[in-house]
Amino acid sequence: MENTALIPLHQEPPTQEKSSLGKLSQIAPGVFCLPFSIVNVFLVGEPGHGRPWTLVDTGLPTAGDTIVKAAEERFGAGNPPQAIILTHGHFDHVGSVRQLAERWNVQIYAHDLELPYLTGRSDYPPPDPTVGGGTMATVGSRTFPRHGINLGARVHALPEDGNVPGMADWRWVHTPGHAPGHVSLFRDRDRVLIAGDAFVTVRQESVTAVLSRKQEVWRPPAYFTPDWQAARRSVEILARLDPLVAGTGHGIPMAGERLHRELQELANHFERYMPQHGRYVDHPAVMDRNGVVSVPPPASDPLPLVLAGLGATALLGALVSRGRRKG
Repeated sequence: MENTALIPLHQEPPTQEKSSLGKLSQIAPGVFCLPFSIVNVFLVGEPGHGRPWTLVDTGLPTAGDTIVKAAEERFGAGNPPQAIILTHGHFDHVGSVRQLAERWNVQIYAHDLELPYLTGRSDYPPPDPTVGGGTMATVGSRTFPRHGINLGARVHALPEDGNVPGMADWRWVHTPGHAPGHVSLFRDRDRVLIAGDAFVTVRQESVTAVLSRKQEVWRPPAYFTPDWQAARRSVEILARLDPLVAGTGHGIPMAGERLHRELQELANHFERYMPQHGRYVDHPAVMDRNGVVSVPPPASDPLPLVLAGLGATALLGALVSRGRRKG
């Protein structure tokens, strides 16, 4: 029988330890985190050959084979998941979804407001490299894909009653802001949370923080968050749930007193964690059930001018040096 004993808030459980990339770690009874370089996926189910289980998110396009191997080790070969649940449709969460759904012949579920980006009807709003916080935001986000994908008839809206297909005892919670149809998954009996990117446990905008995997409760990845007031409300909703364990889309899972303290701090003082400037900070993108309706104009972005200036300086230097050699 599954052990459903609650973890005391004063206790720091094994989820505080750094798990190896590409290796499963159990963060709660029947909940396993599979970390990759910049993103996590989750396998939910009691381990054992032939036991039912469900996959939450699918990582980058290169993650598929590792997910299959991990699943077979825990649940046995030839035992596909009951379903694939997507917290949202950003590129780093759906990279392997088509490959895995076709391999296993399973259905995919996401919030109704996320379906335009999963059925080829809309792209996401442009990323915002002006939010600051580190190189992942200022440079990396300029190259991150924002286009929608088309999963066709395999993708379905989550049930309106809050149930999660293939995950008995769990419910989905609408937590928009980072994406319009973003959901988090919560198991009430032991207060286990799969947060997606509603909040994360690493400063995802910083390459240094991502590589070092420095753990802290943090805002949703800023460069891909087009509605900051909705993001604030979502963090407040999750803080009121007061999870004892949280696995997030980015960063090491967290639990115990530290999770309680830092999540409450984020919820109570969200304005301190928001970017001070950026395209969507004061004016959100407008989205509906058909996708993006409108986006605010880009914020002032000095980096292209700086790079152009550096390029011009380098070119001028090369020309001067060449002229001196000829002279």
